[in-house]
Amino acid sequence: MIPRPPPTQRLPWTQSHLALLTPAQMGEADRAAEAAGVAGPVMMEAAGGAVAVAVGERWAMRPVTVLCGPGNNGGDGFVVARHLAAAGWPVKVALLVPREKLSGDAARAASLWKGGLAPFTPDVLDGAGIVIDALFGAGLSRPLEGQAAVLVEAITARGLPVCAVDVPSGLDGATGMVRGIAAAADLTVTFFRKKPGHLLYPGRGLCGEVRVINIGTPPTVLDSIGPDTWENGPGLWRDVYPWPQPDTYKYKRGEVLVLGGEAITGASRMTALAAARAGAGMVTLAAPTPVWSVYATALTQAIVLSFAGPAGWQSLLADARRNVIAIGPGAGVGAQTRQYVTAALATRRATVLDADALTAFAEAPDALFSAIDGPCVLTPHAGEFVRLFHFDGDKLSRARAAARQSHAVVLFKGPDTVIAAPDGRAIINANAPPQLATGGSGDVLTGIIAALMAQGMAPFLAAVAGTWLHGAAAAEFGLGLVADDLPDVLPAVLRKLRAGTDG
Repeated sequence: MIPRPPPTQRLPWTQSHLALLTPAQMGEADRAAEAAGVAGPVMMEAAGGAVAVAVGERWAMRPVTVLCGPGNNGGDGFVVARHLAAAGWPVKVALLVPREKLSGDAARAASLWKGGLAPFTPDVLDGAGIVIDALFGAGLSRPLEGQAAVLVEAITARGLPVCAVDVPSGLDGATGMVRGIAAAADLTVTFFRKKPGHLLYPGRGLCGEVRVINIGTPPTVLDSIGPDTWENGPGLWRDVYPWPQPDTYKYKRGEVLVLGGEAITGASRMTALAAARAGAGMVTLAAPTPVWSVYATALTQAIVLSFAGPAGWQSLLADARRNVIAIGPGAGVGAQTRQYVTAALATRRATVLDADALTAFAEAPDALFSAIDGPCVLTPHAGEFVRLFHFDGDKLSRARAAARQSHAVVLFKGPDTVIAAPDGRAIINANAPPQLATGGSGDVLTGIIAALMAQGMAPFLAAVAGTWLHGAAAAEFGLGLVADDLPDVLPAVLRKLRAGTDG
């Protein structure tokens, strides 16, 4: 039996701790929590108290300046100030607006602060050893301006340690984009669930260490919100990972057909090796006849078959046991690659398209999209993405729009890789270390994803799991990584994953 990736493989992700909430969704969660009996002042007290504890765990006692804004973020700041002062820390508080402008829970929190208010000027930073940034939370809808912008600029200029409440002020929690200016935090304490902006650059680079604190919000409030974005992690897909079973055999684990290039041979070889390491029962590399000997000599983990032109490629596609096709690494950019891609897509078998398979359609992306009529994963980096898609905005919304347009899973690569499905689900990956930015690493990722699909994993989950494994392998190896180290490290990562010791 040849494994066929099912059209959907859904998991009960709604209440997952990996769910990400936009600021609007977080507002819904807060309102739902209050409706469930968790009072707003109780949540604010829990939030501010948790920030104070986190500050005490991160830094030795020193003078603290707390900058409070006009909303609930500022209310949290007053609670932080009260808790730190009660613990003996020297605390100054500055409020962006007159106290009488506060309302609701924030006004209540301010009324409990008995330490007075310092003028909201850069002088309030004099002598500060830490700044608590409680000016604006994740839902800021306009660029920082006026005195708020002046204070944020002063924090940056002085290089002061910063703990941000929810997000660094000026950061859009939904997109990770900066609204005007933001001061980088060493520690960001957020509540209930992370926001996309904690993981998407440039926001991710401004948040420092991110701690998520439970302030009493019941996870069941997420059932009505229905999150559609998550942070990648094994908790989302470990239960459907295609581990080898006692009764399995090689063809039951699927066969990946990899298209080899004629001018560049190393890229597809790494794809083939990665597919074998990631568990494909068989890997066949289609080698152009003039360079067959190069591939045959170098590869012992794959069957190397020679072919000549589109007709030869069609003959290799005729074997239906080859249930996943990987095209792109080293394939070359031109009409012939477009023919190979179109022929593969016409089989309606699962396909992974990367690198040259994408760039070959730069002048006619609609021809690619119209040919996609089966399970398909596109894996563009930023340059390849803009050749195919013409969307503005943040990375998450662009990836979603691309998936809808192409009718494929789109894996938009980078340090904050986004994997988006045509139905709107999206995953942000955050485990990729900097050493993964090396030539050929994407070719390895293509092979891992192809192998997981060959073993029956749905395209979206295969792309999500493959991306996480790719990052974990790079982290496992450490510094000095080159791309062909990744397949060799993958078994150690898989052993930890299966044992549940991967974190």
